[in-house]
Formats: sequence, structure tokens, C-alpha cells
Amino acid sequence: MRRLKWSVLLAFALLIGGFFHYVLPQHDVVRIVGTSVQRMDLGTNAWFFAAPDAGNAQVPGGTREVKFIETFLADGRPMVFRNEDTGWGWPPYFKMNSFDVQTRATDLTSTEAAPRWVMVTHYGWRNQFMTIFPNALRLKLVASPDVRVFPWFNTLFFISLGVALLALRRAWLRFRADTVEPMIDEAEAAWDRADAAQDRARGALARWWRRLLGRSG
Repeated sequence: MRRLKWSVLLAFALLIGGFFHYVLPQHDVVRIVGTSVQRMDLGTNAWFFAAPDAGNAQVPGGTREVKFIETFLADGRPMVFRNEDTGWGWPPYFKMNSFDVQTRATDLTSTEAAPRWVMVTHYGWRNQFMTIFPNALRLKLVASPDVRVFPWFNTLFFISLGVALLALRRAWLRFRADTVEPMIDEAEAAWDRADAAQDRARGALARWWRRLLGRSG
């Protein structure tokens, strides 16, 4: 039973960790080699794509054109980003400038002989099996591929989340002490009174029965 409990807790922790890893911003320094627009028929991977660009209608069947930014990481591995508006949807980045991002990506295109390194702020995952791509949010020209950014947003987010959870736990403990525990104590007292009354009733019935048998004899 204990093993099952820890397995459930581990699965829940992995689910929550995966959720935050997907939606929180990440940073990659890349060299942009091209941009493109492709028509895609989204199927089971539609969950990993944003809504149509702001102001555009949803095409029946999940078919729409998706903007892509084609890059290479510093170690030579290819990395492809999609470039979609999030609008007012989820995750709440309120991105509505995908066309401007695409134009800037085209302008920052470079060659291996004369590289221009660009920091891409994005969220999401790259998975070839499911054909999903991280969504580029912002592009910033940097001096070298060794540039790193401290994750201030993620750090402040988790600190705020921790404070909120502690405040929620404190509120629950206070509510339990002020409301739940008195109700439980009262219920236990009422149960004890009912049990005592039942014992008295059984005793009275037993005495009446003994008197009745005594008279009959």
C-alpha cells in the first residue's frame, strides 16, 4: 500500500512538473537559418498548438498555416520553433505580434561562416514523434552563444506560488481549528451521549424484563 501511495505521489509530481516545464518561459541561444510558413492538418497534436493568429477564424478540421523559425543551436543541433499568437488564450503570454517576430527572425538570418546569435524566449517542447514545436515569444540579438539569462520570471513565479501555498495552508489550518475540529468534537460528544443513552435504555429494558420474569415465576 505504501508503494502504491508513493507511486501515485510520484506520478502526480511528474505531471505537475511537466506542466510547469511546458508553460513557463525558457531561453535558447541559436543561429537562425531560415523562416517558413507551412499548412498543417492538426490532429492529436492540436493540443500543443496555439489558437489561430489574433483576428483569424478557426478553419474546420484543424487545418491552418503555421509560421516556423528554423535554427541551429551552438552545438550544431537543429531546432525548429513555431511562431504563433497566444492571444487571450493559454498560456497567458498575450502574444499578438507573431508577424513582427517572423519579420525580425528573417532579418536576423545568418550563415555558419558569419553567425549572428539570437536568444529565443519560448515555451513548449520539441518532439519529432508527435510533430510539436516550442513557440517563440521574443527574439534578442546577443554577442555570443555563451550568453545565459537568469530565469527571474520562473524564480519569482515559484516563490509566489510557494508563498500562496503557505498562505493557503495557514488559512486551512485556522479554518480547521476554528470550524472543523469543533464540529468533530461536537459530533463525537453527541455520539457519546447517544451511546450512553442507548446503554441506559438497554439497562432499563433488562431490569424491566427481569422484573417481568420474577412476577411470572
